[in-house]
Amino acid sequence: MHKIFETNKKANLKSSLYAFVINWVKTYRQTGGRVYFVSADRQEVHIHLKLRWGTRNYVGTTFGGSLSSAADPIYMLVLIQLLGKSYVVWDKSASIQFKRPGDQTLYMRFLVTDELLNQIKERVAKEQEFDLELQTEWIDRTGKIYAVVSKTLYIADKAYYKQKKEKRLVQKKT
Repeated sequence: MHKIFETNKKANLKSSLYAFVINWVKTYRQTGGRVYFVSADRQEVHIHLKLRWGTRNYVGTTFGGSLSSAADPIYMLVLIQLLGKSYVVWDKSASIQFKRPGDQTLYMRFLVTDELLNQIKERVAKEQEFDLELQTEWIDRTGKIYAVVSKTLYIADKAYYKQKKEKRLVQKKT
């Protein structure tokens, strides 16, 4: 395992199997990114992206599309797992800000704290739905930042979302 990020969290067999499955889903595998750590509580995920022929751009550095796509599904997958079946979580938008060319293996950490989970649940209880922006960074082994990825996720109460969707279908028919 890569020891890039300090964590007191541990993986278990189930979380390791979850990482294995994500890595073998064709659409994720093709990004070049690899999940190498998922904590047993699913609140922390570490990924890396090696500079290889399939992730290299025309000028020999990490392709921006690989940086973006390797990071893309992780927050959504984690929040779906953590929030459970009473919530809807959708990716809404993403952006990436490049800081320097990626000329080596890069690493990213996704962390969902108990405080963030509580804030999400409280906000959904009040508002039924909202957009949440989260950021994370691609770094090298020394902690130097290469890119910042921002994700906007739509989060809603599942019953509210279902009702909203049904209203849209009725309006569409009329």
